[in-house]
Amino acid sequence: MPEGDVLRLTAERLTAALRGLPLVRAELRWPSVGAADLTGATALETCAYGKHLLTRLDDGRTLHTHLRMEGLWKVHRTGSRDASARNPAIRAVLATDAWTATGWHLGMLDLLRTLDEQRILTGLGPDILGDDFPTTGLPEGAARLVREPERPLCAALLDQRTVAGIGTIWMAESLFARRLWPWAPAGSLSEDERDDLLRTARRLMERSVAVGRARGMAAVEMHVHGRAGRPCHRCGTPIGVGSANEKPYERPVFWCSTCQAQTAK
Repeated sequence: MPEGDVLRLTAERLTAALRGLPLVRAELRWPSVGAADLTGATALETCAYGKHLLTRLDDGRTLHTHLRMEGLWKVHRTGSRDASARNPAIRAVLATDAWTATGWHLGMLDLLRTLDEQRILTGLGPDILGDDFPTTGLPEGAARLVREPERPLCAALLDQRTVAGIGTIWMAESLFARRLWPWAPAGSLSEDERDDLLRTARRLMERSVAVGRARGMAAVEMHVHGRAGRPCHRCGTPIGVGSANEKPYERPVFWCSTCQAQTAK
């Protein structure tokens, strides 16, 4: 599932492509909003909050999309073959005279008043990449992390009600960076350790965004995620893989049994 860093890059790309020009084509291939007409509206910006995208229009409406597991947005020059958007996997088309954005395999799509955006975001924790995270988001996220003190750290980090935007990749990489056993009870961390863990997650994701801006995609070397059986970059121990959450919501957890031993800090 795309995580907060990928969503941030996607939002920036959609903003750059669509902002400031009226939509000459707008198709929402989604039953609940298929009859909506966005043609003539102008996109002001697309913002990311956690794993959610909010495309705000000048007529007071917001198009909300969520990529779920396989979704993505592509941008092509209007009039090009790729911009024809004939593929049945495309769920949304937004086009100006210059660029056409196509939403593939979208998992959620809603059209609502911009004033009602909070309805979509209710229940989510602070955005890990939000501008206000270092000030107001960090203490809120740290407090949410221990709302269930016996819950494993890996599961607490994956819960979007703790902080929004962290998925399996940055959960695993953050815990590795802090040398924390993924299944340690969240309540076993001190206040400083909780703050350091969330700061680390933000720092790693910010680096991914920076690399993505330079390369056109989020692509940084992973230390544990997706490296099961390969040697740890620190100690050489083969990377293991466990799981977080119960079926059918389990998610993979990659970790180093030496660097992140149960008694390690």
